Amino acid sequence: MTRLALLLMLAPLAASAQTRPTDLIAANLGIEEAQFVACFADVRPDPGHAPSGPRQRANKAVLLPCLQAANPAITNAALVRVMDRYRPEGPMRK
Repeated sequence: MTRLALLLMLAPLAASAQTRPTDLIAANLGIEEAQFVACFADVRPDPGHAPSGPRQRANKAVLLPCLQAANPAITNAALVRVMDRYRPEGPMRK
């Protein structure tokens, strides 16, 4: 599959990334934007921007291994740092 075909196929998934700047997030994680969008496709963000602990863990269990398959150097801490930087509502409260 060509890169263009992959991007066209993943374009609808970009919408599921909501208002997140997928290009910047991907660059900060050292992966291609299409890789981030594909990994994020199965993440279920909380519509109220206040996910429960179990929802956060479930999303991380989907997202982190997928991202690490694209770039094994991505750590949990790096993912949190990057996602907090670009989260529409600001950093997650602890």
